[in-house]
Amino acid sequence: MKPELVQRAYDTVARDYAERLPDTRTEAPLDLAMVDELIRAVGGGVVLDAGCGAGRMSRYLADRGCRVEGVDLSAGMVEQARVVHPDLTFAVAALEALPHPDDAFDGVLLWYSIIHTPPERLPGILSEVARVVRPGGHLLVGFQCGTGVQDLAAAYSTFGHRVVLERYRYTADQVSAGISQVGGEERARLVRAAEGPETDQQAVILAQLPSSD
Repeated sequence: MKPELVQRAYDTVARDYAERLPDTRTEAPLDLAMVDELIRAVGGGVVLDAGCGAGRMSRYLADRGCRVEGVDLSAGMVEQARVVHPDLTFAVAALEALPHPDDAFDGVLLWYSIIHTPPERLPGILSEVARVVRPGGHLLVGFQCGTGVQDLAAAYSTFGHRVVLERYRYTADQVSAGISQVGGEERARLVRAAEGPETDQQAVILAQLPSSD
């Protein structure tokens, strides 16, 4: 879907989103284990939380020794992140046009940040993310696993919001192939069954960019 629609939707729901998802208590332990592996891989390095929302994953990374910067398309989400996590750095930016130099980060986290991205735009995002990861650095991508598009308007209407928002599902093989096309190599993947209120399988892929050697 169009970035301006995603931006408008998350600007609308930002305050409620931050209140309902203040931290990682809703994350499955298996999912967090993959995030922990990214943290181990970067060894306390600099990590970009790309599509940071209200900053809950940025906080998780920072509390475990990473130096973190967060970016999000939604100014409303970034405002919430700055209020809740004033010690961390956040900026408004599109994932296709990151305001960072080449090789700026030891790792990038895309935690459910590609779920509103149609297939034709995914290569551009992965290419831009790969650009800002140093040689030998790591990328972790979390997403709903499957095929097809889901309309999320009804889900947000239960909280009193009228938004236009769609979610795109990808298979783990599709995302892994996209990472490979920008030079990354898959190191590990998790695909698990839906739990609790989830309706889809969940997937997480850890990849590494080639070293300069």
